[in-house]
Order: sequence, then C-alpha cells, then structure tokens
Amino acid sequence: MAADRLLYLLRAAPAAASPASAGPSSRRRGALQSQRLRLPATAAAGTRRAGVACSCGVGGEGMTYKGAGVDIDAGTELVRRIARMAPGIGGFGGLFPWGDDYLVAGTDGVGTKLKLAFETGIHDTIGIDLVAMSVNDIVTSGAKPLFFLDYFATSKLDVDLAEKVIKGIVDGCKQSDCALLGGETAEMPGFYAEGEYDLSGFAVGAVKKDKVIDGKSIVEGDILIGLPSSGVHSNGFSLARRVLEKSGLSLNDQLPRNDGMTTTVGEALMAPTVIYVKKVLEIISKGGVKGLAHITGGGFTDNIPRVFPSGLGAKIFTATWEVPPVFKWIQQVGKIDDAEMRRTFNMGIGMVLVVSKEAADGILESSHGPNHAYRIGEVIRGEGVEYI
Repeated sequence: MAADRLLYLLRAAPAAASPASAGPSSRRRGALQSQRLRLPATAAAGTRRAGVACSCGVGGEGMTYKGAGVDIDAGTELVRRIARMAPGIGGFGGLFPWGDDYLVAGTDGVGTKLKLAFETGIHDTIGIDLVAMSVNDIVTSGAKPLFFLDYFATSKLDVDLAEKVIKGIVDGCKQSDCALLGGETAEMPGFYAEGEYDLSGFAVGAVKKDKVIDGKSIVEGDILIGLPSSGVHSNGFSLARRVLEKSGLSLNDQLPRNDGMTTTVGEALMAPTVIYVKKVLEIISKGGVKGLAHITGGGFTDNIPRVFPSGLGAKIFTATWEVPPVFKWIQQVGKIDDAEMRRTFNMGIGMVLVVSKEAADGILESSHGPNHAYRIGEVIRGEGVEYI
C-alpha cells in the first residue's frame, strides 16, 4: 500500500522465533513454527453475520435500531444473497470436515462499543469482548475453541494503549481455554481518528463429527434454558449510544436502578461479554443438549429460530428471569417497545440451550450462583418466537 504504512508486530512467545528465523520481512505476529494446513476447497457449512453500524439520526418518538443506523433486515438480506453464492452459509460457526472432526471457525468484531472504550478510557476488557464474540459462536456446535487470532488497526500506534487491549484478548483466551496463536497490528496514518483503533478476531475450534450439535434432533416440547448475560455485551451499541445522548447523563453518572446497587453508566455499558465456553461444554458433557443459540445481533427474535428444524418455533416465558437495570434504563429513556428491545438486545440472556425434558431438571439443579441458569421457554409448533 503506497499511501499507508503497515506495521506488523510479532506478539508470540519469545520461544516462537529466534533472531535467525525472523528477518526484516518476517514481522507478522504469530508462532513461526506453526504449520500451514492445506485444506480442501469446499466446506461443509459456513457462518455469516451482518454487523452494520453507523451514526444516523433517530426519527419518531420511540427509538429503534434502524433509526440509529442499523438495519437488521438489510443485513439478513445480504446473508441470503451470499448463501446463494456460497451454499451452507448462515450458522453461528462454519463447519469444515477434517478427518473424524469438524473444524469450526468464527470471526467478528465488537462494533461501536469501541466508541465507548475511547470515551471511558476502558481498554483492558474490550479484548475480552472480541474473543467472546467468536468463541461463543463456535461453541454452539459443541466445539472446543483451539486458537484465536486478532487484528488491531490504528492510525498511530500507542504501545501502552495497544498493550491494554491485547491484555484483554489474552484474558479472553484464558477464559475460553484457547491459545492466542498470533495476529496483526496495522498502523495506517490518517485512516482513523487520533486515539482510536479497530479490532477484529478469528477463532477455530474442533468437535468430533458424531458429537456435533446441529439442532436436527430438536422436537416439540424440548426446553429452552438461558444463561445470564453481564449486560449489553457487544451488540446494540448504535442504539444504546443514542439513548445515552438523549438521557442527558454522562458515562460517569450513576445508572438509575432500584436494587440498591451502584454502577456508573459507563461501567454498565462496558461490562465485558460473558464467555460461555467452559460452562456450555460442561453442560454438553452431561448429555441432552440438542441446540444452542448465541444471543447477539437480532436478539431472541432472530437468533433462537436459527437452530430449529423447519416447522418449529419458541415460546419464551418473559417473567422467568430478571432483566438487568441497564436494559430497563435503555427502554425507558428511548421509549423503545418490547419487540424492538427483544430483537436488538440480549435482555439479560446471552446463551440459550435447547435440551430434552429429561435433561432439563438436572441442568437447572446443578446451576447455582454465578453459574445460574433459567428455564426460559419451550419448543412449539410453528415459526419464529412467541413471547408470553
């Protein structure tokens, strides 16, 4: 690139390379001894998520995600068109046959939550969000994450700030028990505003072919179990930021809540995404799990039906878990209707498991404290999601 100067920093362990093996042109981050796998040209199944974010105006009395600049329907249409060109696209993770296993891959970013990281100065947890968005996707197939790679781009490299971001990535990899295999740092003068950066990540896991979870065995009457979120996670921030502007509050002000707890608005919005990998794999090991949905962009309404066979839908019992205060505040200030909230945010449930009736009681009984789980609904005949 003639106009841009790219800086590739090696962020592997010291043992990964020696002065003799890393010449001036070998500055791409990663473990240099790792072998490149030669993979077949076709894959069994793929993943595609449309994440559209901008700072557009909001019209009407009640705020909407589309009014904040994100058109979920347009993103869904793009995925449909891509699927015509590359059949198999559309799952949470892309499955690739590899011997007796499937390799399962996922990629994502953290969207406009980065804007709040710049404003709050909280950079040491945004990397957890980055890892979470990919590993939580691939675990929905029953896959254990193996490794993660990141991409960090900025106009002028601030080494101290970048170190904080990468520390979060390292923490996220530890939480998901996968290796930070490498990545890339790009310095592109004039491309980003001063002090800002962008992030993306890529994860690969593996699952035995006879253990893959694909939703095909889901039947009417199966139970939906929800695992709690830490808050907004990494979706819906184009709308959340508009609500913040309308509220008149600053990120340092206390979040309005009536549970006796004190949290600033910034702390509530920046709470890192929960990484569900270890909890989900533990539950899967006990049997009875038929499908999993990571609740990201599209909320309950769009994500849960993705795991169902044709002709089946979900009935959600909305009073079975406590919606976190941050969502109540967002809805009240933005005058957002229930349907819009449920299609934009996770509403306090970040992962949904579809399990057999026989397995449900055991899973719920063994979930306590921070590992608490909720029976949030059941599988019904029909299409889509019904809320009661």
